[in-house]
Amino acid sequence: MRIIALCLIAMLATFITTGRSKADQPGQFDYYVLSLSWSPNWCLREGDARRSPQCDAGQGHGWILHGLWPQYHNGYPAFCQTAHRPPSRRMTSDMADIMGTSGLAWHQWKKHGTCTGLSSAAYFALSREAYGKVVRPQIFRKLNRQVNLPAAVVEEAFLKDNPTMEPDGVTITCAANQIQETRICLSKTLTPVPCGQDVVQDCKLRNALFAPLR
Repeated sequence: MRIIALCLIAMLATFITTGRSKADQPGQFDYYVLSLSWSPNWCLREGDARRSPQCDAGQGHGWILHGLWPQYHNGYPAFCQTAHRPPSRRMTSDMADIMGTSGLAWHQWKKHGTCTGLSSAAYFALSREAYGKVVRPQIFRKLNRQVNLPAAVVEEAFLKDNPTMEPDGVTITCAANQIQETRICLSKTLTPVPCGQDVVQDCKLRNALFAPLR
């Protein structure tokens, strides 16, 4: 019995290792998730405590690019082994205008960019292109005080200003009773597509906090 058990364990280990290597091959994924984070809320939750320069007064960050994430129809790859060189400090610094900090840019490359099959330069260029394709509703930049609103209002604003998007391709997330992110599903050519069921996690809050620009 012990020999049989050891053989089964070995087979299971082989299965898991093989499955992981296949799942995490760079370039092998189904679509992208473009994640946009409302910077003032992130600063309230975490950034101020970290003394992040993203949260300095006058920065004026609104919807920043959290990341462009390769996604499967169920699940996602992460931290893939890639032959491409990591980005230089200048490359990550150049992304801070839309990502808030160079540190976030580095982390996004390491966790997600490595799974795209692209070089770091190409990944950042594609991320910037995807960010530029989405109209970020100006109404949110006009808020001059903290408000509480239904999360559905945020989704409706994005759908109104981006008529090629469908409701099943946009999802709003919340954290600590705040609006956290808008996540938009895009094809590999950056056209709107439906999100997988594991991505659709719409926040149901009716009075989510939404902080104004700094």
